[in-house]
Amino acid sequence: MPLVTTREMLLNAKRGGYAVTAFNIENMEMAQIVICTAAELKSPVIIQTTPGTVKYAGMDMLRAMVAVEAAKADIPVAIHLDHGDSYDRCMEALREKYTSVMIDGSKLPYEENVALTKSVVEEAKKLGIDVEGELGTVSGKEDTHEVKANEQIYTDPEQAKDFAERTGVRSLAVAIGTAHGFYKGEPKLDFDRLKKIVELVDVPVVLHGASGVPDEAVRRSIELGICKVNFATELRAALTKGVREALKDEGVYDPKVFMNAGKKYVAETVKHKIAVCGCGNKA
Repeated sequence: MPLVTTREMLLNAKRGGYAVTAFNIENMEMAQIVICTAAELKSPVIIQTTPGTVKYAGMDMLRAMVAVEAAKADIPVAIHLDHGDSYDRCMEALREKYTSVMIDGSKLPYEENVALTKSVVEEAKKLGIDVEGELGTVSGKEDTHEVKANEQIYTDPEQAKDFAERTGVRSLAVAIGTAHGFYKGEPKLDFDRLKKIVELVDVPVVLHGASGVPDEAVRRSIELGICKVNFATELRAALTKGVREALKDEGVYDPKVFMNAGKKYVAETVKHKIAVCGCGNKA
């Protein structure tokens, strides 16, 4: 299928009580195996790239790879700019025909975040593209930027309502205790806060930093209304695990051999996350 926007994916998830899995990819192999695995499970899927990945591979290259793989699959596939770090970055994604963008103004003062997010929404709307915003900050390493635990700001439910209404975002990433990267201990998610946010905000709500969050906590978040769950670190670790295992054999030097080993672990991770989020057979 041609690439699609995230609108119907997320609205269907909101109505159906499940979440769409959103996987961050770094290269061709990850794009191939994530889409292939999602197609096998008949799951809609969102492929995400961060500004760091864009700088490494190029937005045109990433979009083209995902589009080629999506065309082979009979499932909805969207390509999303994750944690867009500026207005210009989001405009570049729109020019390169990304089908979804996130503008992350969460580290700005509230009114500046509102103004920046609204400006991206206004431009994206002209092209029929939906925008994800973020309110509150998630700790840990987010692409190339790190937020320390004591700098994390949880999302205020009333402010989330105001933010969504004033900016016109089609989805909202919230901070309820998750973190980017792997956890040193078990994360404690504020489910009461999430429940209030979902009650007040009339757009799909997104959970960032889900790598390493216990499955039962992810499921509980979805029960409370999370419609999209982001996974990045676990996929990177899975690919690297397979590559390292293959390269223990000093006779292995062909990238096709060690990358295929990595893809097997990525496929296992993707299958598990789709099962946890309940989006299998929802395509």
